[in-house]
Amino acid sequence: MRTGAQLYTVRDYCKDLDGFSETLKKVADIGYEFVQVSGTCPFEAEWLKGELAKNGLKCVLTHTDPDAVRNDTAAVIENHKIFGSGLIGIGAMPGGFRDPDYDAFAAAFKPAAKLIASKGLYFMYHNHQFEFAKDENGVTGIEKLAEAFLPEEMGFTVDTYWVQFGGGDPAQWIRNLKGRVPAIHLKDMAIVENKQRMAVVGEGNINFSRVLYEAENAGTEYLLVEQDDCSGEDPFECLKRSFRRLCSWGLE
Repeated sequence: MRTGAQLYTVRDYCKDLDGFSETLKKVADIGYEFVQVSGTCPFEAEWLKGELAKNGLKCVLTHTDPDAVRNDTAAVIENHKIFGSGLIGIGAMPGGFRDPDYDAFAAAFKPAAKLIASKGLYFMYHNHQFEFAKDENGVTGIEKLAEAFLPEEMGFTVDTYWVQFGGGDPAQWIRNLKGRVPAIHLKDMAIVENKQRMAVVGEGNINFSRVLYEAENAGTEYLLVEQDDCSGEDPFECLKRSFRRLCSWGLE
């Protein structure tokens, strides 16, 4: 397994192409070789391809506009092929389906997922906490999603923080979704003033030894560090501390 940086962590520095370019350099200077592109300004696929190459980086996953994934699938696929990402992700269930209506979401996105798979790429869904609410039969939303899409049609970017926030066990859910988790988000949870807070990997309470064990067994290739909220700290410094912690655990 290889570590990477989820650029949503440093999205405030990627609001224009100059800032995005400098951010990629800073992330590479920390030591990361892999990134997820998410939360940045608009960019051309060829531009990103050149910037990644210049910094010795590889984009392994994106969070792409769900409307584009659904309605302009062929162009999304082509762009991902240009800059070399095999995983096309969405960051959350789109607003129109957030009742949540899992059946409607599946009906809307299954054609895109099938086309993506037919072209050798993979559609990825990123969870938050609401997918772990159970219905009257005790079935969680994430189970409904896993049932609605074939394993080859959709994978899951399991986010360790949001699973735990939703009352789940991150390691167990990685195990449950074995074979469908090529990339996961490593995000720690600390308790500060009796409230949950996103934290640098290893500075909170998530049992990452179990997470990493299950990820290895589940076929995970990329461990993407993400910290949406750095509580006033420099997000590059947070990414650096997470990277150093993962290196101390034998990862790179």
